[in-house]
Amino acid sequence: MNAPDRLPRDPLADAGSLQAFVDEAWDREIIPQLTDYIAIAAKSPAFDPQWIENQHIETVIRRAAAWVESQKVAGLKLEVVRLSDAAGRPRTPVLFFEVPATKAGSTETVLMYGHLDKQPEFSGWRADLGPWTPKYEDGKLYGRGGADDGYAVYAAITALLALQRQGIAHPRVVGLIETCEESGSYDLPSYIDALRPRLGHVGLVVCLDSGAGNYDQLWLTTSLRGMVSGVLKVEVLTEGVHSGDASGLVPSSFRILRRLLDRLEDSATGRLWPQSFHCEIPAERIEQAQATARILGEEVWKRYPWACGAEGAVTLPTTTDPTEALLRRTWRPTLSVTGAEGLPPLGSAGNVLRPYTAFKLSLRLPPLVDAVQAAQDLKALLEADPPYQAKVTFQPDAGVASGWNAPTLAPWLHQALEGASQTFYGAPVGFIGQGGTIPLMNLLQQGFPTAQMMVCGVLGPKSNAHGPNEFLHVPYGKKLTAAVAAVIAAMPGPQDEMR
Repeated sequence: MNAPDRLPRDPLADAGSLQAFVDEAWDREIIPQLTDYIAIAAKSPAFDPQWIENQHIETVIRRAAAWVESQKVAGLKLEVVRLSDAAGRPRTPVLFFEVPATKAGSTETVLMYGHLDKQPEFSGWRADLGPWTPKYEDGKLYGRGGADDGYAVYAAITALLALQRQGIAHPRVVGLIETCEESGSYDLPSYIDALRPRLGHVGLVVCLDSGAGNYDQLWLTTSLRGMVSGVLKVEVLTEGVHSGDASGLVPSSFRILRRLLDRLEDSATGRLWPQSFHCEIPAERIEQAQATARILGEEVWKRYPWACGAEGAVTLPTTTDPTEALLRRTWRPTLSVTGAEGLPPLGSAGNVLRPYTAFKLSLRLPPLVDAVQAAQDLKALLEADPPYQAKVTFQPDAGVASGWNAPTLAPWLHQALEGASQTFYGAPVGFIGQGGTIPLMNLLQQGFPTAQMMVCGVLGPKSNAHGPNEFLHVPYGKKLTAAVAAVIAAMPGPQDEMR
């Protein structure tokens, strides 16, 4: 006879004590560690071709490993795993740790994920801030990488330590902290293959590399966009010539490039023309966007640092409808130009018709669109029948990544998330899609198709990952750490599961 459906009991006898432990650990341990981490320019290999020689990634992973070992988590085993590619060149290293289960009869594993590599500096930092000059001010820790995603390994270990110190049983936990995420995680599949026998039967993935709709409640990421990026280059001359002599006869490489982009995007609205880059949005995601819009309202678009125009008028977004705004940044394809070459700085721009123009394109794709096919379609679209027979090339980056749509929540996980949010934030859990890309999620979804996914993070309003003045909202990070601990402890063992 089947046993009646039941969910695991609340694992926290004293949530206040657990939160107090986490708060103290953040103040004593994590903030100082992240302050040192931010000061190191551990840029991802895509932005630091000399990453091996510069040793910045090596420094941050060694320091993180030393700190993890110093915390004396019961039963913890830790290793910095190093692989090489087919040519013998070292791959970016991975920090891997294992903690045995203390919950009787537990057979499933929790996989915790984060990364230690960073985006480049970017410009526009506040005069008293900088990417490698950490500053703690009004509960915010400023600097590159603290929130995206250096805090993850420290929060993960603190969550486990908090459970053990409170005498709360937990399942087996493994951690996978990579150093190539900002470059598209191109080394990660090799590590997952190599470590698969040690990962165990993964029943829950906790990814700490995502965002939050506000700082008032726990937010679960329900989807991630995919991405195709690459360089579109238009060449018309072998060298620059006097614009007075040639303009009007020699076509402008910029104008040709602009015409090529018109094939891809409606410049009046931003909508992408190719239907293959769109997908049908699941009804559940539309309903969640509507619910989130009721929570956030105009903050969905007011969270960004808008420029002021004439008489102080603020630049408007593409839509002020909160539901549509959420869908545009999560489920609709969008083109951004993130870099350019062939354009001299304004101070040295003479009267020269330039020989070429090159743009770095970033195409964000809906979660259900295949990125490999999209990259092929984009290349064909841009290179076909070039105006004036100009030399046109589009070279996709190696970090092409499809998006991700979360599996349906198991009842135990939904209850655990809601309980953790109510307990530590005093508000219900929120559900939100994210516009960014985490290549690992699809890899793990394919490798562990029955696993539940808790994708969350500290990147809330104005935290500005990848841009200037990036910050980590420390009070939110403290609550998130406690919430993650509670959810891990709530993961059911065989005695809790439905028979």
